[in-house]
Amino acid sequence: MLAAPPHRSTRHTHYIGALICGLLLSGLTHAGHMYVFKDDEGNVLLTNVVGKSKKPQGDQFSGYTTKVKVTYYADTNVHSYSNWGSSESSVLPSYSKNKNAYDHLIATAASTYNLDQGLLKAMMHTESGFNPSARSPVGAQGLMQLMPATARRFAVGNAWDPAQNIEGGAKYLQFLLKRFNHNWELAIAAYNAGEGNVDKYNGIPPFRETQDYVKRVMSRYRNLYSNMTSSPTLAQAKTSDSAYTQSALDALQQKR
Repeated sequence: MLAAPPHRSTRHTHYIGALICGLLLSGLTHAGHMYVFKDDEGNVLLTNVVGKSKKPQGDQFSGYTTKVKVTYYADTNVHSYSNWGSSESSVLPSYSKNKNAYDHLIATAASTYNLDQGLLKAMMHTESGFNPSARSPVGAQGLMQLMPATARRFAVGNAWDPAQNIEGGAKYLQFLLKRFNHNWELAIAAYNAGEGNVDKYNGIPPFRETQDYVKRVMSRYRNLYSNMTSSPTLAQAKTSDSAYTQSALDALQQKR
């Protein structure tokens, strides 16, 4: 829990502003909301952790009952892509030779993190076009276009190393799939736009790039990579506690 110490003068306002700025600059505020509460004496609590009642968690904060405001901090990885190619199989000629060069690393990462190998490759295709030196305008790096903060978050020491980059992307995708109950489209959207934006909009964010990204990844999965490796069967997907999206179920159906 992130919390500001209590202050009773106007100094606490400046402290909170400085704390928020510091947290944003340090990358500590991941997706979600920051809440400001007061107690009966005017002391202020800044936190990003609340319970179902939208009150601060922890007995030591039970006195902070008045919510002052909620501030949303978007956690976004949007990369500002300008062109994903004119067709689903499109890859820049200079990187076409790389299209299958990383399959062994994809297979290893998919096996390690219990992912669909074809989905991981479809995302790589859309992220970087198999260019290990790709860098987006906002600083996303390598084959899986990891943002520096995401690379640190998943212990990637060198985002330009294909093996580390792919493993980091796989870790992040596994995290997102668990977070969004194995809803493929929401996990893919979160990979592009940040899980905070998926939470904020309660679904795929209304960003043109993100909506196009989800469609492109799923289309490439279905049309190019769905047969790369075995996935859960359609029956398993239907009876699982995990909620697959219809597009994911359609993709699984094509394998049968």
